[in-house]
Amino acid sequence: MVINELLQLGVEKLGEREYLDPLLESIIILSFLQNVDKSYIYTHGDKEVSEEIVDKFLNFIEKRKEGYPLSYILKEKEFYGLDFYIEEKVLVPRPDTEILVEWIINKVNNEFKDRHLNIVELGTGSGCIALTLAYYLKNTKVFAVDIDDVALKVASINRNNLNLNDRVSLYKGDLFNGISSLQLEGKIDIIVSNPPYIPTNAISELQIEVRKYEPKKALDGGEEGLLFYRRIVPESKKYLKSGGILAFEIGYDQGMKVKKLLEDNGFKDISIIKDFQGLDRVVVGRLG
Repeated sequence: MVINELLQLGVEKLGEREYLDPLLESIIILSFLQNVDKSYIYTHGDKEVSEEIVDKFLNFIEKRKEGYPLSYILKEKEFYGLDFYIEEKVLVPRPDTEILVEWIINKVNNEFKDRHLNIVELGTGSGCIALTLAYYLKNTKVFAVDIDDVALKVASINRNNLNLNDRVSLYKGDLFNGISSLQLEGKIDIIVSNPPYIPTNAISELQIEVRKYEPKKALDGGEEGLLFYRRIVPESKKYLKSGGILAFEIGYDQGMKVKKLLEDNGFKDISIIKDFQGLDRVVVGRLG
């Protein structure tokens, strides 16, 4: 079978799901399996494909048709200009989270330039936030925490790939318990988190890629989706320096609730940042 014939099979199968891009995803999967650039697939449609590749391609297409995330097939996801290794049981990095990262990078470059900073990330998952911050902000030490062994393994792989072992440390634990023995109280400049924030009863309404295949514990934020904010905000005051920053990704309808939570705990200069669709996506505040 030649490339164009195989692509046509992929398009026919994926075309049964309306919101996919059948041709692009077929090309991405086939270029991944053949270890070639997408342009090769476009320009060599008459090239024969081995039976082994054909079988793998059709298997991946069937999985993708059922909603299996493309990032789990490719074992990678681009985030803020960097390539991250991804596997099952770890949340796939999303473009919305880049808004949180970009705000912190801009804030540091404008306000804390050339100062050494200590940053804590709670719930690091693949490490995309912690590692991206360390990659672009050279004068930082990042302490990244997760409770999940698979997440810490994936984050470690990404840390190695980005050569950031000297500036990003990984710790296992439940939020601040992961760093409780490090004597970091009052020494942290920025605490950042993209915690689980989907209300429990709303998880069943998410698209199939998320609700069926991504880790529920990385999504489920309790009855209102605010469980982890309520845990993190009060305890963060113990670790932040005076004037230190707390920055969260949030759900689209949680901006005012998380802002009030910060206000009630003595945070100032609180801002709600919107995403590309004009929805609330990030809340940031400064301690006292």
